[in-house]
Amino acid sequence: MANYGFTDKVKITVKAGDGGDGMNSFKAYKGKPACGPDGGDGGDGGDVVFVGDKDMHDLLSFRFTTKYFAGNGERGGVNRCTGKRGADAVVKVPCGTLVRDAESGKILCDVYEDGEQVVLLRGGRGGKGNVRFTTARRHAPDFAQKGGLAKPHALILEMKVIADVGFVGFPNAGKSTLLSKISAAKPKIADYHFTTLSPNLGVVSVYGEHFVAADIPGLIEGAAAGAGLGHDFLRHIERTRMLLHVLDISGMEGRDPLDDFRVVDAELKAYSEKIAALPRLVVLNKTDAFGAQENIARFRRKYGKRYAIYGISALRGDGLEELLNATVAMLKTLPPAEKIPSDEFAFEDEDNTSFEIFRDENGAYVVVGGLVDLLCRNVVLSNPDSYAYFQRVLKLRGVFKELEAAGCTTGDTVVVGDVEFEYV
Repeated sequence: MANYGFTDKVKITVKAGDGGDGMNSFKAYKGKPACGPDGGDGGDGGDVVFVGDKDMHDLLSFRFTTKYFAGNGERGGVNRCTGKRGADAVVKVPCGTLVRDAESGKILCDVYEDGEQVVLLRGGRGGKGNVRFTTARRHAPDFAQKGGLAKPHALILEMKVIADVGFVGFPNAGKSTLLSKISAAKPKIADYHFTTLSPNLGVVSVYGEHFVAADIPGLIEGAAAGAGLGHDFLRHIERTRMLLHVLDISGMEGRDPLDDFRVVDAELKAYSEKIAALPRLVVLNKTDAFGAQENIARFRRKYGKRYAIYGISALRGDGLEELLNATVAMLKTLPPAEKIPSDEFAFEDEDNTSFEIFRDENGAYVVVGGLVDLLCRNVVLSNPDSYAYFQRVLKLRGVFKELEAAGCTTGDTVVVGDVEFEYV
């Protein structure tokens, strides 16, 4: 869609903020340099929040800004002061935008309504200050916890127009003219193919009843496989409750109207059986043109028992009242449009429990994994209490047991992160 000035599918990268580190500090008074721990907690990282905005009509702005990173939490302060929380990354999108995980393609959320807020990623937790590690036995902990880290994630934003009625048909069938006659929309209209390069929306009022209609750019044969522009816009009729299949019944383009109908119908089925099964009214346009009456008779003979058919002249306004009344009547029998449900999916958070053991070229046993990364961030090895915590975690998590199972015995060298010690 990048070539047509209308953007309805983009790829962006988002990242929640990292949590701030906890503070390791001690109160100090004149003549009393160390009077107890007072390090505060780090602030939480900011979230990534998607917000529906009715004033946005496409995803063009995301072509220029593709990275949305929330702010990191501030480090904890002295006097038990908690660090400031990181600023949220607020991503405004048009109503009707699907957010997918770029790697799996799964739907994470459907931002459907104006002002709707969806917190997609939570910021990392702030680390605990050293005052939080004080116990009855540990009066002066000389270490603090690091803040939680957040990972960047690639997302696909896919806009799907929210409309009650979708106009489908070949280029130059008169869809844009019809929309301009029944609503206040002012789509570009000209006598050549692909005049419409983006979906146009219009609000239609019929004796106090209202519905939203969408003019979808014309389909041609092979559209579902990527031919023409139709493949790029078929997604916009996935939300519609019903279709108006607009047909140039005059044959002025040199094509058989019955073939045009068959081709568009086949393209809808090729793209989605669900779309093809939507309730449909057939609109025979340009009934006032020379030769149209013969084609109308042919069309009614072939399709009159399968579809409700309405003849109109969109340019002159003939037959529009009957068509609109029938559209409103059909909409009253249909359920309202619903949000597209999200898939069961969760981003992989940092794994703080896994570890692997292997031997290096010197015969040392090396422990790696998420558990090791966590310990490296949170343990101050120069502090006896913190080092005792390090040893205790290795035992509780089964690292020592797995070392022995791998053949490690007393006197062997073990490497955990930056720590190298002799196994006992």
